Amino acid sequence: MALPPPDPQFVLRGTSAAVHTLHFSCGNPDPDIPLLFSGSENGFIHVWNLKTRRVDTALDGHGRKSVYCVETMGGKDRLLSQGRDQRICLWDLAEGRTSVTDSVFTEHVGFCRCSLLKVAQGRWLMAMAARSLEEVQILELPSKTSVCTLKPEAGAKLGMPMCLKLWQLSCGLQPVLLAGYEDGSVVLWNVSMGKALSQLICHQEPVMSLDFDSEKAKGISGSSEKVLSIWSLNEQQNLQVYKTQKLINAGISDITIRPDKKILATAGWDHRIRIFGWKRLKPLAVLDYHTATVHCVSFSDHSNPCERLLAAGSKDQRISVWSIYAQT
Repeated sequence: MALPPPDPQFVLRGTSAAVHTLHFSCGNPDPDIPLLFSGSENGFIHVWNLKTRRVDTALDGHGRKSVYCVETMGGKDRLLSQGRDQRICLWDLAEGRTSVTDSVFTEHVGFCRCSLLKVAQGRWLMAMAARSLEEVQILELPSKTSVCTLKPEAGAKLGMPMCLKLWQLSCGLQPVLLAGYEDGSVVLWNVSMGKALSQLICHQEPVMSLDFDSEKAKGISGSSEKVLSIWSLNEQQNLQVYKTQKLINAGISDITIRPDKKILATAGWDHRIRIFGWKRLKPLAVLDYHTATVHCVSFSDHSNPCERLLAAGSKDQRISVWSIYAQT
C-alpha cells in the first residue's frame, strides 16, 4: 500500500500577500544559516532564516508592485529580483546592507521571469522578455551590455515569451535558451548566433513554466491544460515530443526538477503540489495543504541530501516547506 502523503515540515507565515517566487540559498559559502528568499504580491522580498524560521530581512525595492522572480548570484549577498514595476534590481546584502546597487528597466508588461546563467567568475548572462511583444533580450551582467535580441521569424506568431531557461551546451559551452511562448511552442535559441535552432508545439495553451535537464537532454513544460509535456533534444538540436502526462486538474503555474534529477515538483491551480519521478514521470505524491493556487515551487540546494527541502508559495499567503524523498 502506498504511504499517505506527509504534512509540511513547517509553514512560514507573515508575507501578508500572495507568494509568487521562492529561491533557496543553503549551500556555501555559509551553510550554517540556510536561507529562503520569497517574493510577494505586495512588492516585498522576505529573507527567511530556516534555522529560526523567521524573517531576517524584508527588502522593499519594487514600489509595492508584485515581485515574481528572485535569484542569488554566486552567494547569499548578491541578489537579483524582478517585479511588476518593470524593473530587475541587483542587491548588495553583505554586512547587513539592504541596498539596490543597480537596476535594468525591462519595459515588459507580462509575468515572464528572467533567467540567469553564470558564464565566468563574476559574469552572468541574463535573458528577459523585451519591450517588443515576441522578443527576448540577452544582457551581460553586471555590465548590462546587450548581447543580442532574439526575434522570431516574420509571420511566426509565437506571441509573448512566457518562461525562459538559459543553459550551456556541454560541447563548446555555447549558451542556449529555451523559451516557452503564448502559442504553446517551446523554441530553442542559439544565443551566440541569435537564431532559432528548433521549435516544437507542446501545448494548445500558453506555456506557463518549463524546466530542462541538460544531462539527459530532456525537458518538461506545463500550461493551463490538464497535461504535462515532456520533450527531448536530439544531437541535431531538434526538439521532439517524448511523452505527455495527463493531470486530474488543469493549470500548472510552476515546474522544477530537483538538482539531483531524481524527482520534480509542479505547482497547481488546484491548490496542490504534485511530485513525480523524473526518469519515468511516475506520480509519487500529491501534497495537499494550501487553500488557494500554488504559484511557485523550489528545491533547496543543501549539499547534504538528507537536509533537502521543497518549498511552495501560494496565493493563500503561506509558504509550506516539506522534506520529501530526501534519500532517493
